[in-house]
Amino acid sequence: MSAPTRKPPERLSDFTTVSGYPIRRLYTEADLSHWDPARDLSLPGEPPYTRGIHSTMYRGRLWTMRQFAGFGAAEDTNHRFRYLLAHGQTGLSTAFDLPTLMGYDSDHALAEGEVGKCGVAISSLADMEVLFDQIPLADVTTSMTINSPAAVIWAMYLAVAEKQGADWKTMSGTLQNDILKEYIAQKEYIYPPEPSMRLVIDTFEFGMKHTPKFNVISISGYHIREAGSTAIQELAFTLRDGMEYVEWGIRRGLPVDEFVPQLSFFFNAQNDFFEEIAKYRAARRIWYKAMSERYKSTNPRCLALRFHTQTAGCSLTAQQPMNNVVRTAIQALAGVLGGTQSLHTNSLDEAWALPTEFAATLALRTQQIIAHETGVTNTVDPLGGSYFVETLTNEVEQGAWDYIRRIDSMGGMVAAIEKSYPQREIAEASYRYQMSVDKKEKIIVGVNDYVTQGKPLEILHIDETVAHRQAARLAKLRNDRSSAEVDRRLDALRKAAQGSANLMPFIYDAVKSYATLGEICDSLRAVFGPYEEVAIT
Repeated sequence: MSAPTRKPPERLSDFTTVSGYPIRRLYTEADLSHWDPARDLSLPGEPPYTRGIHSTMYRGRLWTMRQFAGFGAAEDTNHRFRYLLAHGQTGLSTAFDLPTLMGYDSDHALAEGEVGKCGVAISSLADMEVLFDQIPLADVTTSMTINSPAAVIWAMYLAVAEKQGADWKTMSGTLQNDILKEYIAQKEYIYPPEPSMRLVIDTFEFGMKHTPKFNVISISGYHIREAGSTAIQELAFTLRDGMEYVEWGIRRGLPVDEFVPQLSFFFNAQNDFFEEIAKYRAARRIWYKAMSERYKSTNPRCLALRFHTQTAGCSLTAQQPMNNVVRTAIQALAGVLGGTQSLHTNSLDEAWALPTEFAATLALRTQQIIAHETGVTNTVDPLGGSYFVETLTNEVEQGAWDYIRRIDSMGGMVAAIEKSYPQREIAEASYRYQMSVDKKEKIIVGVNDYVTQGKPLEILHIDETVAHRQAARLAKLRNDRSSAEVDRRLDALRKAAQGSANLMPFIYDAVKSYATLGEICDSLRAVFGPYEEVAIT
């Protein structure tokens, strides 16, 4: 009689997700003992939208392939936009440089050394006209990653669209405009929370009346995750931010079923394949419950959470950068299997610099291969019903609700931010993750294991000629425009900011007179004051 076969011992490994969530050896029907498929799963396109917001999903229409692009001066990025559109990209996504994000003109002293380096430099309507030259805004959807000065940049975009003859009522696109995550994670704020939230709700009200198909906000978990949060923290803080915006809109008197359809979301796609898929599925379920139970919405366009996905910049490594192609492909596939509505794939060289044309094209081809060669678009929610995926979805949802209730008890997200609660939670999670990497409990290929010497990359270099071009353009603009008209419109904006009027019409008037971004933001700084974060202790 032969001896019984011995089972090999399990590897000595940390069997947890990227976020540190423990994963069991096997998942069975017993893990779903309280799970009701009719209640918790349902069908695609039906509440609670766990399986996706459309009944046919990608069989009906593929996600929008929206590569993030922006560098140098407006003409440089215009060239990249038109190149990407010619190579099959189906939507534009605009990255702005740091001075623009902070509300400074390119010739401001604080802009020195940063002009055009991390995105495109936009200081006036004249720059925006060049940025979208020969790009029909009536036909192309554009996403703009801008937050504190979002109202100003959006006004410039709308002015260009008007000049092109586009109908605001039928235009579509997305304005990031998410100031709460700036205080939580990215730190590109200008004004204190109260006036900043006023500006956001002003765009909601203006958009509801004038641009009904434009997403006036993209509530962003992406930057929360990039700051070091776990997947559950990203989900919880993002969706609670969304609830905060809804509550501020209600306070303004906006009808929930009319303004919420213009709210969209933006999530990260990290390396842990199944955790990310569970996160997206849980996000839809949480939002459905919040909108139907908390805010009593009956509009399916409010109940169904729509989101954009970007692969994780923080997962890219300067070491062995070709490995980033593999990471990006896996992350993008998770976004697709999780049911995203649009997708950006990072380029292999982004740990070194802004993407070269070659790297950006390869990143776009990654999306196209997933769409056309893998077969994952042939059926809706192919992972639905998996013991593991459904259990993980339930557990991620529960973990997010725990955070949401904690923030509710503090008085909402603005109050929680002022107490530094989400900031502290993210800092602690980031520290735990880095410790696990330092101890090799988590392996980063090419960084803390499998290390080899790589060859240097050819990278995109942005030199100081961009700043010189921008300074010359601004000098000409100020000389050619009517200074009296600019002063009159900026004065009207300041007076409106001192009251309670919607500021979008005043900002739009200032933009049309070719007042600069810095001048408009300074006018609001004079009323609202700057914001300085309280240090975490």
